[in-house]
Amino acid sequence: MRIAPLVGACLLGLMAGCKQKPHNSLPILGHREPVTKVIDGNTVTDTLYHSIPDFQLLNQDSVLIDNHTFDNGVYIANFFFTHCPSICPIMQRNLLKVYEKYKGDERVRFLSHSIDFRHDSPAVLKTYAEKLGVTNDQWQFVTGSKADIYNLSDSYMVYTKEDNSAPGGYDHSGHFLLVDQDKHIRGAYDGTDDTQIQLLFDDLEILLKEYE
Repeated sequence: MRIAPLVGACLLGLMAGCKQKPHNSLPILGHREPVTKVIDGNTVTDTLYHSIPDFQLLNQDSVLIDNHTFDNGVYIANFFFTHCPSICPIMQRNLLKVYEKYKGDERVRFLSHSIDFRHDSPAVLKTYAEKLGVTNDQWQFVTGSKADIYNLSDSYMVYTKEDNSAPGGYDHSGHFLLVDQDKHIRGAYDGTDDTQIQLLFDDLEILLKEYE
């Protein structure tokens, strides 16, 4: 399974639409749109930055969760499937390192979306989470319809696809996405690369300091 490139040049560091932050902060990734409105008779133009839309998905405990589950904190999202024979085991073991460091820290949560909507039922996800070593609800493993999951992957600007020629029948990006309290994407990291995982650790600390 290849590590597909992120959709959008911003996530490769080339998109001019990224909102640049000071050197000790992180940019906001994705497109932006000017929004004009009238306030007290004055025309004001503001900027609307790309954000993760509202969602509702079923987790490993057969409980419906939504975007508000991740309010008042930051989270790391990715896309995977439980019987993935290639990059997923590496990705999830690397994400487990981050989980173990922040386990019990309510400021940081984790969200893994299964792209195998046929096989990965809540019971399958529960078994997978337990075998991985996840012992609390800080890390959510979720399933939904094909439209729900694949449309969300577009919002996270990563690649997901059913592909019979790919190992396991699915092709997808191996990236982790760092999302802030406003549901803006603040970083993207190759989940199979040790250097990128260290960068995720570093950037996560930078992001958390924004909310101190």
